[in-house]
Amino acid sequence: MPADIQPQLETFFAECRALVDHELDLLLPREDETPVTVHQAIRWSVFAGGKRFRPTLLLASGETFGARPSALLPAACALEMIHTYSLIHDDLPSMDDDDLRRGRPTCHIRFNEATAVLAGDALQTLAFKTIADQTQLPSDVRVHLISELATASGTPRGMVAGQAQDLEAESRQVTAEELERIHRLKTGALIGAAARCGAIIAGANGQELANITSYANRLGLLFQITDDLLDVTATAEAIGKTPGKDARSQKATYPGVYGIEAARKRALSVHDEACAALKEIGRSSDRLRAIADFILHRKM
Repeated sequence: MPADIQPQLETFFAECRALVDHELDLLLPREDETPVTVHQAIRWSVFAGGKRFRPTLLLASGETFGARPSALLPAACALEMIHTYSLIHDDLPSMDDDDLRRGRPTCHIRFNEATAVLAGDALQTLAFKTIADQTQLPSDVRVHLISELATASGTPRGMVAGQAQDLEAESRQVTAEELERIHRLKTGALIGAAARCGAIIAGANGQELANITSYANRLGLLFQITDDLLDVTATAEAIGKTPGKDARSQKATYPGVYGIEAARKRALSVHDEACAALKEIGRSSDRLRAIADFILHRKM
């Protein structure tokens, strides 16, 4: 990443995180509101110090096409609610069975399994309510956003489908094509929705939406490749979760299929494809390019 772009991007990430966290604090139930334990679990998980990458991508995409942050913020928060719900459920004993997330005990460890399930369920439903209640947007735009988020979150073309296929792939060899299909759904679908929802709020036309989708699809794949690489090369302190767990669980990963060095080369190739897609947008896209650079070089 160019030296002059990195500080700007770090500032943008910090500003977006502050905006999103402030809005989430207003949108989420208070800890002292009944049922107290579920609301404590929700806030424990949401305010655990995440990067807010998906909301930041939504804000960057929307601003690229001319939307104001105030119009984008509720959908950005809804996206973070969906993402956090997915992490809560992903960590459950019946799924990936992890006890560390974002550098602190996972929701079911801090509370209990039933509370974690309910906290995730509540965040999912609250995400859709947040978009439905954003009356400053036209009703047809809100319906479009809800459809986008539901498609990316569920099945057969979203995160739930990817998680199911990921679980089915445990303890067996998968092809490169299977691996990419799993992660296009499990990780890439929600990242794609982030970029698309920002553009939709901004009123992007059909061709612009297709171009930002092409970029986001490659970005989602890049995110998963670097995530898999960090799982085998980084420490728990750096990534905020248990490293090496994918290999121990015999998960389908890019280093497992390609090897570490070939996975790094694959990341470079996908990064270049994402940046090439940006050239077709026809708008100033330096920030979106910097986000792709950030994902390629991330350490956490």
